[in-house]
Amino acid sequence: MNLDNIYTELILEHSRNKHNRHELEDYTHKELGHNPSCGDEITLELKVEDGIIKDISYMGHGCAISQASTSIMCDNVKGIKVEDAIERAKKFIGMVKGEVTDPDELEDLDDAIAFESIRTLPARVKCAVLSWYTLKDMLENNKEEGSFIPS
Repeated sequence: MNLDNIYTELILEHSRNKHNRHELEDYTHKELGHNPSCGDEITLELKVEDGIIKDISYMGHGCAISQASTSIMCDNVKGIKVEDAIERAKKFIGMVKGEVTDPDELEDLDDAIAFESIRTLPARVKCAVLSWYTLKDMLENNKEEGSFIPS
């Protein structure tokens, strides 16, 4: 089994897995992310305490890529500082757009590295980055409730 197959399996597994897909009780931040070009839509709910993302979940619908990317992102940022989550979101977006390619710089993205080859599929890039843009916008602007539509 080659690396692309392993990554494909990981994406399919996360798109089906529901462990991060649920409403979060007592969230402190909530943000809708919507991609009008394909209809993908996710709502992120976060519980932030003392600058740490204590919990994160999502609800929504869309293609396997958007749902898997969101689930993997939730696993990746749970338990870390808000500033670190923003940096990881920037790295992920940069990776998918082909702007960040140094493996050492991408190391803390863990399973999210599975989306690195999406940059070769321009129509799917927005699917992969939707949740990461939504998280970044929500945290950078300390939005407790709102909606984000990527341009």
